[in-house]
Amino acid sequence: MARGKVQLKRIENPVHRQVTFCKRRAGLLKKAKELSVLCDAEIGLVIFSAHGKLYDLATKGTMQGLIERYMKLTRGPQPEAAPEAIPLDAKEETNMLKEQILTLQKGIRYLFGGGNKTMTVDELQVLEKNLEIWIYHIRSTKMNIMLQEIQALKDKEGTLQAANKYLHDKIAENPIVPNVAPYATDTSYPLIIQDEVFQLY
Repeated sequence: MARGKVQLKRIENPVHRQVTFCKRRAGLLKKAKELSVLCDAEIGLVIFSAHGKLYDLATKGTMQGLIERYMKLTRGPQPEAAPEAIPLDAKEETNMLKEQILTLQKGIRYLFGGGNKTMTVDELQVLEKNLEIWIYHIRSTKMNIMLQEIQALKDKEGTLQAANKYLHDKIAENPIVPNVAPYATDTSYPLIIQDEVFQLY
C-alpha cells in the first residue's frame, strides 16, 4: 500500500511537528553523509529548530573552514589593486573604526527606542551584519556552556555510581551480624562472681 502524499504546509500540532522535525532532520543528515561518501563532496549543513537550537554537520574538516571557503567564493572577483595603491595609514583606519563604533552605538540606541533619528539602509545593513555575528557567538558560547554542564553531570554520575558500587561491595564483604537477644528480660539469670551469686532483674 503506497503512502499518501504529504501536504506541504506547517504542521499545527506541536507534538506532531516536533516528531516530524526529528525524523526529517535525521534523514537529511543521513542523506548528506551518504552524498559526501559516494561523491567525495564537502558538505556543510546548518539547521535551526523552531526553538533556536542549532544542528550542524561538516562532512570534511570543520564548519568554520567550510564557512570561510563559502565566503571567499561568494564575494565574487575582487578588483586587482592598482600598483600605486597605498595601505590605510593608522589615522584613516582609526577614523574608519570610529565611524563603525558610532554606527553601532546609534543602532543599539535605535533598537532600544532611545534614538530619535531614523537609520539609513547602509547603517541598518552594518547593524544587521553585526547582530548576526553576535548571535552566532552567543549561541556558540551557550552550546559550549551546556556541553560543559552535561559533561560535569556525566562525571558526577560516574562518581556516584562508583561510590554506590563500592558500598555494595563492602556490604557483600561484611554480612550483617544476627541480632543478639536483649540483655534485660523478664527471666532472671544468676551471675557468679568470686563465689557470689547475683540476680539480674
